[in-house]
Amino acid sequence: MQLATLRELYVDELRDLYSAENQILKALPKMAKAASSAHLKNAFQEHLEQTKGHVQRLDKIFDELGARAKGKKCRAMEGLIEEGKELLEKDVEPDVLDAGLIAAAQKVEHYEMAGYGCVRTYAKLLGDDQSAELLQETLNEEGETDEKLTELAESTINLKAMHDGQSDEEQKQEIETVGT
Repeated sequence: MQLATLRELYVDELRDLYSAENQILKALPKMAKAASSAHLKNAFQEHLEQTKGHVQRLDKIFDELGARAKGKKCRAMEGLIEEGKELLEKDVEPDVLDAGLIAAAQKVEHYEMAGYGCVRTYAKLLGDDQSAELLQETLNEEGETDEKLTELAESTINLKAMHDGQSDEEQKQEIETVGT
């Protein structure tokens, strides 16, 4: 398919995001189930609800454009989700798995933020201010999710993962060493 105009590229990129969001809708419940941290489970479940809203916003934009939402498979998201599945198939300590799930989720968030930033800019250039606002709303939510995941990782989960398999005494010595 030849893309001859910015509008055609815009619709093509929206379809990519639509595919990505629908793939995420299937992956998030599996990630929530695999997480051992209650806070991480909750973060994934909250983002699942947000993602449903992202799909609804995209549906609204496609309706306004008079375009079909389907017709493209987001290969990048397929790859990112496959990487996450590979982690789930390994023998991983629960806290280490949680750290890996956060890493996998943040890769997804960063891909989405890049995509939403581009289509928001295209919408503005094409004079579609209403869609630009909807896309910015989604972009903001993706950024907030990324920040929540970073906070969870840095405040508890990565620290727990660092100490998996260590005795309390070994953990104490390592913390004292890091602090000096």
